[in-house]
Amino acid sequence: MADSFFTTRDNHWFQPTSHTRGPWDANHCHAGPPTGMIARALEQLLPGQRLTRLTVNLIRPVPFSGFQITTEVTRTGRIVSISTAALLDHDGKQCVTATALHMTPQSNTPFPTLHNDPVYKPEDAVPGKFPIEKSLHNMPSFKDDGVSVMYPEGQTNKPGPTISWLRTVPLLPDETPSAFQRICPLADCGNAFSRNAEPWEVNFMNPDLTLLLHRDPVGEWLGTDAQSHWQPDGIGMSDARLFDQRGSVGRAIQTLLLRTSDVTC
Repeated sequence: MADSFFTTRDNHWFQPTSHTRGPWDANHCHAGPPTGMIARALEQLLPGQRLTRLTVNLIRPVPFSGFQITTEVTRTGRIVSISTAALLDHDGKQCVTATALHMTPQSNTPFPTLHNDPVYKPEDAVPGKFPIEKSLHNMPSFKDDGVSVMYPEGQTNKPGPTISWLRTVPLLPDETPSAFQRICPLADCGNAFSRNAEPWEVNFMNPDLTLLLHRDPVGEWLGTDAQSHWQPDGIGMSDARLFDQRGSVGRAIQTLLLRTSDVTC
């Protein structure tokens, strides 16, 4: 894969490319890549600490026409700091707000680990299709050329709990994204991979995303083991264990708004 999710002339205004377009409206972005840009902005605030937790609230769709990001450190600590960010459209309206936790790493210490998560290898997986195969427009989008997908043996893109590997284009041309930035587009896909029905049957929109990494992921191919919990009152949750070929790296949680779909694909 080549190209990038965004371009910029001044590192202030970011213009999405076709890789970023969402599946439902040609004028809106998939929320994963903009989340990566928010992580990038927040990491630049506190370069001496590691971004460990990011929560974004998706107030309104991220416009394909472009955006800017503002940031602020709300608490500076020697070990723990807190920051906030806002993604603004051309009119200065907030589309996304975010809060983040930054922590100062210490020298490596062999703390005990009392669990044994399964370990998967990308070389044991086979290429497959993104779970949502159809769009409401005919324009190139995130699912078409922004992400490549592979599945371990026995896994498919059908509804239900799903394990998968993803690799995406970089956020910006000629810039290597950090580990946290790189996993953000994948983290926002949990509701699609773990859906309990197809989008033309049920809308499963996520108004937020919380991403927590207990260590930096390694490698181009990153994994998700996602499961959705849908409730009859129209509220649900997607819970995804994130991993690389060494094992677990963190978790991504999305609150889900469930509605009977009026979409025809």
